[in-house]
Amino acid sequence: MITTRYRWFAWSTFIGMFLVLLAGALVTKTGSGRGCGDDWPLCNGKFIPAYTVESLIEYSHRMVTGIVGILVLLTFLYTWRYLREHTEAIVYAGGTLLFTVIQALMGAAAVLWPQQPAVMALHFGISLLAVASSMLLVVWIRRHERMDDSNSSTLLPKSMYFMSWGIWVFCYVVVYLGAYIRHLEVEAGCMGWPLCNGQLIPYLGGASGIVFLHRVAAAVLFLLIAGFYVLVRRNETNGEPSKLRKAAMYAILFVIAQIFSGWLLNETIHNEDVYLFASLLHNVLATALFSVLTDLAIRSWKHRIR
Repeated sequence: MITTRYRWFAWSTFIGMFLVLLAGALVTKTGSGRGCGDDWPLCNGKFIPAYTVESLIEYSHRMVTGIVGILVLLTFLYTWRYLREHTEAIVYAGGTLLFTVIQALMGAAAVLWPQQPAVMALHFGISLLAVASSMLLVVWIRRHERMDDSNSSTLLPKSMYFMSWGIWVFCYVVVYLGAYIRHLEVEAGCMGWPLCNGQLIPYLGGASGIVFLHRVAAAVLFLLIAGFYVLVRRNETNGEPSKLRKAAMYAILFVIAQIFSGWLLNETIHNEDVYLFASLLHNVLATALFSVLTDLAIRSWKHRIR
């Protein structure tokens, strides 16, 4: 039975994981990763450190992560104790716990030992998986109560199943590229939008090449999601809307918003305050898009033709 307490746990975990991701992005964008020196879990050797902007941002991130980590653990224990017969709930709650632990360990390692940008970008990727898992638990509760996914007559061809998972993997790669660019600090590699440094195809080496690759990948992702939406509509029979139509439409809206937030990043790169807002918005939209695509991939698997 889904109790009010369990709903509270699930929603608190989901919102908390989103805040952890945003706090981590804020640490990165403000260059506060070394705000506590090379100490962990203490900050500059103290439980309550001396005040600086960098130490405040970094230590706040750690505190939020710790509080949310407790919520994640409680949610998993509650799921294991009372909803063990529901495999999906166990997988989602367990996945959130697993990725939260990995995320915390990677954060500690980044403080204690210098990390390459490629490894630091993976930290954001793990955060994405943690947020997506917590979101899936919230969605599962809603659908379980409404019996929304049970006894569905909609069956999807294997082509849609494979395409949805391919888009999910490709989205992860696109987001990872964006995080890599951020940690490499080469956002200015392509000035101007949609052209890159005034060229349709710029010099493909160095910073401009990496940023241009990210832009092209984002455009391809939009085309793939749009194509998947068309397939969803074509697969509808007898005028019955597919259970995937709404999620596919959300994915299109989020990827369009994500592309335009990338434009906003480019336009505000020399305005520090607005650029910080644009960067956080870019992260929020990327997380929302990835979470929706995760749900699409899982539902396509559940409703595939066997």
